Amino acid sequence: LTVVFTGDGAAAGSYGYTNSGYSVYEEENDRLTESLRTKVSAIKSLSIEIGTEVKNQNKMLSEIENDFDSTGGLLGATMGRLRTLSRGSQTKLLCYMMLFSLFVFFVIYWIIKLR
Repeated sequence: LTVVFTGDGAAAGSYGYTNSGYSVYEEENDRLTESLRTKVSAIKSLSIEIGTEVKNQNKMLSEIENDFDSTGGLLGATMGRLRTLSRGSQTKLLCYMMLFSLFVFFVIYWIIKLR
């Protein structure tokens, strides 16, 4: 049996792969696989955190929507009362508006005076 060796000490029939050279490739693959596993794990935990945040944001949006609905109902009732008030005597409405304006004026004057 004749074995031909190449210049680097590997047998010619092994296509240049020696046992030690092959294990270097295996170690490199293992290292890259572990690096990939770490990155996939980080992406998985990040996607779970994003999912949790999205659920929390959707819950908050739902609560805000409910608040806006209740505020819209309150505003509608207030507008109804204002319409009822405007159907009454125009003099009475003008008197209420003047009193309210004076009240707001004095409150603003008092706030500015305190500063």
